[in-house]
Amino acid sequence: MFVAANRFRVIPAHAEEFERAWLTRESHLHELDGFLTFHLLKGPQAEDHILYSSFTLWASRAAFEAWTRSEQFRRAHAGAGSTKPITLGPPQFEGFEVLQTIGAPGHASG
Repeated sequence: MFVAANRFRVIPAHAEEFERAWLTRESHLHELDGFLTFHLLKGPQAEDHILYSSFTLWASRAAFEAWTRSEQFRRAHAGAGSTKPITLGPPQFEGFEVLQTIGAPGHASG
């Protein structure tokens, strides 16, 4: 499995706008082979930003890379960055190969 994560440092005055954009967008992730799950995470607040992360689990790195080359990816990201800045800089991508997964008893664990 492969985890694709992006970290966003959102300016606090624009947090509601950032959340609304994510929560109302059309994703297209489910259309791709190898997509497993997506989470939008809200983290701690610092003086100048609130930390958010998009967290996507894929069956493999190859499945994630196919997503980044797909028409669905282009549609999902159309217009990104075309409005006023709501983040401190661009998102920071982090990709991880899953080495171990431990699930709670009675729950599927990839």
